[in-house]
Amino acid sequence: MRFQPKPSFPGQDRSAAGNTVTPMTGQPSRQRKGGYTFIEVLISLIVVAVVFGSIINGYLSTSTRGQWTAYSLAAQSLGLQTIEQARSATWDTSDNVNQIVQMTLNNSSGDGVTVPMTGYTTNILDVPWKGNNAIWATNYITIKPIYENNDNTLKVQVYIIRVDTVWPFNAWGGFNLKYYTNSVGAILAPDNRTPTGLGVGS
Repeated sequence: MRFQPKPSFPGQDRSAAGNTVTPMTGQPSRQRKGGYTFIEVLISLIVVAVVFGSIINGYLSTSTRGQWTAYSLAAQSLGLQTIEQARSATWDTSDNVNQIVQMTLNNSSGDGVTVPMTGYTTNILDVPWKGNNAIWATNYITIKPIYENNDNTLKVQVYIIRVDTVWPFNAWGGFNLKYYTNSVGAILAPDNRTPTGLGVGS
């Protein structure tokens, strides 16, 4: 007696030799041929394109952020140069010497003694450049005298100097030119190299 396996599904029977499924009467066979369909290839290409696009975009964003950081540090250094210039100037109230208010500024206003002194200077950011692609920055400088108890007849005084460095950057998306500002400040005291002129000592 020959054993005949039971059909797996209604209308189908499974042969013992090849263990193949015979489709129901009137339905086409759905045997899979070798290779990939066009849809599978297309989806694979889309996935690869998205992955590589994300990687490239990440590198570009990192490079742009690094460039912005380099510009910001260069602008900060440019502002500190003006602060150091003011710190190195001679200011001796006992000898009536004040080189701080003699700094060369464009569009200067005020005397720095009774009225705050303001002005600006321009310089190139210390970043790699060649030809005409130098990045120019502007230092807006304010030098304000502060007297003890706001009494300008007293000899005890300090200077507050503030430098706002404005610089451009246009490497963001869409290459929109934007301006950024780095601010530094310092308080300067007089040298008083001859304290006897201030009534100190003999």
